[in-house]
Amino acid sequence: MPRGIMHRSVKLTLESSSFMQIPFPHNSGIYLKLAPVAHNQIDYPTSQLQKGLVLVVNGEELVEEGVGFGVPVLKQGLKTIFPGAIQLADWKQDQELTAVYHMNLEERLAGQNQRVVENQLLYRLKDYLAEAYRRYPAMRRWLTTLSNGMRHAFNWQTSYENAGWDYPVRVHYTFDWQSSLVSVEVDVTALPQEDVTEVVVMNEQGAHHFDTYSDSSGVRLHGGAIGSWEQVTAESASFLSHRHGVAFTLPQLEGARLFRGRELVGSRLAWAGFGYSFSLAPPRIAYSLQIKRLS
Repeated sequence: MPRGIMHRSVKLTLESSSFMQIPFPHNSGIYLKLAPVAHNQIDYPTSQLQKGLVLVVNGEELVEEGVGFGVPVLKQGLKTIFPGAIQLADWKQDQELTAVYHMNLEERLAGQNQRVVENQLLYRLKDYLAEAYRRYPAMRRWLTTLSNGMRHAFNWQTSYENAGWDYPVRVHYTFDWQSSLVSVEVDVTALPQEDVTEVVVMNEQGAHHFDTYSDSSGVRLHGGAIGSWEQVTAESASFLSHRHGVAFTLPQLEGARLFRGRELVGSRLAWAGFGYSFSLAPPRIAYSLQIKRLS
């Protein structure tokens, strides 16, 4: 279809439609996709979550277990709230897209027969350990070993269940193909300030595809050396996929801490990307993500 001609103003859940596809120009073989789920060959636990923009190269989705580009995640103390559904609020084909994420799921544990474990003390301990994992890098190997051991011993699997919340977060995407930029604006004005202690905007794709990190300070890391939640101090940073010849880059953002990460654990974790973390989020969070072919 011709780009930039048709304007569609619609309100629908993506469960009732197929998916949005935003192609790069010049037959590059790259496009971005927004759908209720990603069609991964492996059924990752995060398949239950609403993903953001998924990067597709030559017909292959690169998101794996990652949540995609431009996805809000909320913290309520130690509790983390994820989006479980989406509404398409406005679409100007190939140029602009507005989506409303419904923040309504939290991570839980399910045992045999997919029955959710109901033990508040266990979840309180789990949340404390997750926070320790983020804050203390020296403990991460020990905490990962402990988590994997307990999951194996009790046959626990990750599940996402109703969090008792359903707050809307509006995200507006603008596509500038001349400069290969995707501008993201996250509107958090509908959130109750007394309940939200941190806002994180995630930008992730799959760890098998993106295994190299580089930044503007000259740092270049590969595989496990990237780390799982390390603060970025360089002016800009990138994840590269030499296999697909593509990279995505994010800049520093005033008022936020920029974190990088990559985790690859069997069929449970396979993500690589960045998160902007705000302890005091402005009403609107705006940044630009660059997607480009590697030369």
